[in-house]
Amino acid sequence: MYWGKVIGTLAGLATMKPLFALLGLFLGHQFDRGFEARFRNFREQGHRVGSLSSGYHRALFRSMGHLAKIDGRVSEDEIRAARSVMHRLGLGPAEVRDAIGWFNEGKQAGFRLVATLRDLRSKYARRADARALFLRLLLEVSLAKNRMHQSERAEVWTICRELEIGRVELAQLEAMIRAQRGFRRSPAGDADTERVRAAYRTLGVDASATNDEVKTAYRRLMSRNHPDKIEGSNPNADVKAEAERRTREVRGAWELLKTRRSIR
Repeated sequence: MYWGKVIGTLAGLATMKPLFALLGLFLGHQFDRGFEARFRNFREQGHRVGSLSSGYHRALFRSMGHLAKIDGRVSEDEIRAARSVMHRLGLGPAEVRDAIGWFNEGKQAGFRLVATLRDLRSKYARRADARALFLRLLLEVSLAKNRMHQSERAEVWTICRELEIGRVELAQLEAMIRAQRGFRRSPAGDADTERVRAAYRTLGVDASATNDEVKTAYRRLMSRNHPDKIEGSNPNADVKAEAERRTREVRGAWELLKTRRSIR
């Protein structure tokens, strides 16, 4: 976790005073430490994410649909962000269909947000990490568009209150997500996006593929291209070198997507 240090240092540098830059770095470091204690990275939570029930997913996507619709319309950015969450949770095709259905249910006028949250809190009373993850995923969708509507922000605070998450923690989480969005829109973020797209092209799958489909594509290509697989045909040096290059390329693409999509 380093976004606090980055933002703090940049804010300090903007004053043109080195002392303020150092102060910003220090405050950012404290921000990062406090955030890390409560909101874990997906890679650190991987083993726990897998233990979440379908009831958790149902509450998550219904609440997500409710927040997305509360300002009158669901934007394309919110739909893409919701799809991304489905993939990051490792949902299979049938589970994705369920998630889409729950999202649409949450958009309906009769959806009972508070009752849904209280039921979730009772089931995950001892899982502060699961409740924090719930809020994080909702915010990633809400903040996918340019502006959060006032009524939506009020509902976000209702969610925090029902899940026993404080205002400071909410502010920390929102700042981190916004910083990540800013990075993705920067030249460095563009380069990072292109690396991810290239990884999908290398494995021959689309970004909408499920985690299982990505894993299957990787295993198929490794089986086809690994140098050990062609030893029996007594390949010449050029063929063997190309097989080794292709294997490195496939493995690199897999490692990148495995990390980004939290594939276990």
